[in-house]
Amino acid sequence: MLLVFGVMVPSILVRELIEGTTGSDPLADLGWIAVPMAATAWLAPRASYRRRDASWWLAGGFGRYVFVVIVWRVALLPYRDWPPRPDEAPRARWLREGQQAGLWHLPGPRGQAAGGREVIPA
Repeated sequence: MLLVFGVMVPSILVRELIEGTTGSDPLADLGWIAVPMAATAWLAPRASYRRRDASWWLAGGFGRYVFVVIVWRVALLPYRDWPPRPDEAPRARWLREGQQAGLWHLPGPRGQAAGGREVIPA
């Protein structure tokens, strides 16, 4: 929830700055969605979404929905239970041991987990 507010409040401030400076409503509206679009594109791969899903911000309320789902998944990244995308499937593995049984583990680039933590081989 904090991440949602951390993105939406600056986007509202950007909109108000643009509208106060130029007085142009369409330009201010594009400025309003620029910050959440950038945040959605940056967070999307960590939550098994594609960067292009940030373009849903151009389709009204759908972008807000996609952003909230991505933020929800990023918050629950240590407890990843959603299936990987087809292009992530070769790297993903299904955990079977201990408290993490039934969860997916997706190592990131260069031996990092999807959440940015270093993976220690067992």
